[in-house]
Amino acid sequence: MKKTLVLITLFVLPIVAYLFFLSGTYNFGKLPTLTEKVTDVAYLGGPEAFKGQITILGFLGSDIANQKAGTFNLNEKIYKRFYEFNDLQFVMLSPNGNEAQVATLKKELGAFTDVKKWRFVSASEDAIQKVFASLKTDLELDGQLATPYVFIIDKELNLRGRKIDEDEGTKYGFNANSVAELNNKMVDDVKIILAEYRLALKKNNLKTEE
Repeated sequence: MKKTLVLITLFVLPIVAYLFFLSGTYNFGKLPTLTEKVTDVAYLGGPEAFKGQITILGFLGSDIANQKAGTFNLNEKIYKRFYEFNDLQFVMLSPNGNEAQVATLKKELGAFTDVKKWRFVSASEDAIQKVFASLKTDLELDGQLATPYVFIIDKELNLRGRKIDEDEGTKYGFNANSVAELNNKMVDDVKIILAEYRLALKKNNLKTEE
């Protein structure tokens, strides 16, 4: 009996553990696509674009001060951690006429970090509604065209998120007002999508070298 237990410990358990972690790598190695063909901000005519970039997208609305806490949370927990990665940007939409508020927010952010990856885009109310509607989420913009939620858009204009979240079921975005959510969920998901593209880049480089 003892010999059997020893054999199980030495041979069977390591195999089970390996299969478990292999399964985990398979399941969590790629962040699920929730919506395809998100409307690109490039259609507004400015230099900003989602395509070709991994984008963290937010909607500040017309009352920028009301979204300041969430923006600073995002800056501290996500931006500072990942902004040095190539092809990653943070795009915040707000209605036309709020440029002074945006400039103040950007200046305040700049007191804490390098703001080179923050992109603040002003647009018409209809344009903002169009971009948000293209995400096809179960969330809504408020009367100021704002939401505390931010979204991960990949280089091919797909909304990425969680199809099976323990709290929300399908998770389209991350509440920037919740430090716990940014720490416990968004950090992991940003890591996954960055790793996904790094792996794809390595594979392409290997093929090129061959």
